[in-house]
Amino acid sequence: MPQVVCANFNFEAKFVSTRKKSPIPSDKVALYEKLLASIPEIERKGADNPYTSINGNMFSLLHSPEGRLALRLSEKDRDQFLKKYKTSLFEAYGIVMKEYVAVPDSLLKKTRELQKYLELSYAYAKQLKPKPTKKKR
Repeated sequence: MPQVVCANFNFEAKFVSTRKKSPIPSDKVALYEKLLASIPEIERKGADNPYTSINGNMFSLLHSPEGRLALRLSEKDRDQFLKKYKTSLFEAYGIVMKEYVAVPDSLLKKTRELQKYLELSYAYAKQLKPKPTKKKR
């Protein structure tokens, strides 16, 4: 640990993580991470709202504080998912996210079954036009 000298005092500077703990229940975060681990190329991003993206296009989101999962799917896959799981389009902050389905909590627990849809979501996002990256100030 680095030593800091100040006047006649010697003390060790302690570094504490400034990353906030997510308000999402830890069991849901663990299930989301297990799902993402099923496809090694996918990298989790975000702290409060964990998400995945490729080429600047988000394709999955674990929304806080409840830990609701959303997946971005093509129109065909989205329609099939909505019918099969009797769910709806994902809504966040009062806005319907038109390309995203709300994944039922019961399905989040079924990694093997849900992996197929994560793969479809990832494949769909790779086909989207890349978004320019934001330059850091």
